[in-house]
Amino acid sequence: MIGIKKELTKRYYGIGEVADMFNVSKSLVRFWEQEFPSLKPHKTRKGERLFTPKNIGQFELIYHLVKERGFTLKGAKKEIKARKQRLKQKEKILKKLQKVKHGLEDLRVAV
Repeated sequence: MIGIKKELTKRYYGIGEVADMFNVSKSLVRFWEQEFPSLKPHKTRKGERLFTPKNIGQFELIYHLVKERGFTLKGAKKEIKARKQRLKQKEKILKKLQKVKHGLEDLRVAV
C-alpha cells in the first residue's frame, strides 16, 4: 500500500489533493465515492468535498485493492465487507479471551 496516512497533518483535504496523493483523476475519486458507501467525505454548502484522514485511509484501501491487487469493483466491495466481518470476529474473540484472563486472575488471587 502507499502509506499515505503517516504524512497526513491537516484535518481536511480537498478532492484535488486526494487525487494528487494517489496520482488519479478527480473524476475517479468522485466515481469511487459513489461506488463505495464507506467513502463519504464531508461536503461544504457549495458541495466541495473535504476528505478527513480517515476518508483518505478508506480511499487508500480501495486504491490498494483495485489498482495494486487488481480487484474488480465488485470484488473490492466484497473484500472490504469481509475485512469488516473478520475485524468484528477478532474483537469478539478478544473480549472472550479477556473474560477468561480475568477469570484466571481471580482464581489465582483466590488460591
